[in-house]
Amino acid sequence: MRNEVLTHPIHIEIQKFLDSFDLGVKIIEFKVSTKTSELAASALGVEVGQIAKSMLLMADEQPVLFVTCGDVKINTNRIRKLVGARKIKFADAETVERVTGYPVGGVSPFKPAGNVKILLDKTMDRYEVVYAAAGTAFSAVPVTLGQLEEITGGEIVDTETGE
Repeated sequence: MRNEVLTHPIHIEIQKFLDSFDLGVKIIEFKVSTKTSELAASALGVEVGQIAKSMLLMADEQPVLFVTCGDVKINTNRIRKLVGARKIKFADAETVERVTGYPVGGVSPFKPAGNVKILLDKTMDRYEVVYAAAGTAFSAVPVTLGQLEEITGGEIVDTETGE
C-alpha cells in the first residue's frame, strides 16, 4: 500500500533535495516495510534486482557507500581493489546511521549526512528504472542509473571487471 502524500519528515526533506535537480523524481511512501530488497520488491511489484540497495563499507576506515542491484552479492575484494584500500568491511548498524544519517533498511544514496564516497554499480543499467530507499524502511525512489549519478555525484563502477 502506498501513501499519495508524503508524511515522514525525512521524506519531505529528501524530496525537496530531489526537486532541486528538476528531474521529476518522486518518493513513494509505503505502509508496509521495504527494509530488505525482497520486501521492497514485493511492495513495488518488481524484481529484486530492481531494488537499488545501498550498503556502507569501511575502506581503511573511510566510508564508501556502494549502491547495487538487490540481487547482487557484494564482492568486497573487488570493491577494495577499486578504491585502493588495504582492507574493507561492512559497517555496523551504529556506524551506518552515524555516517549516512539513515538507519539500516532505509539507507538512501541521496543526501547522506557525512562526506561519503558513493560508488554506483554498473549492473543497475540492466534496468530502465531502479528503486532506491529514501531514508526509511517504508520508502522508494524510482530512478535511472544516470539520474542516480547526477543526483548523488557518485561514480559508476563495474565490479565485474574492476573498473
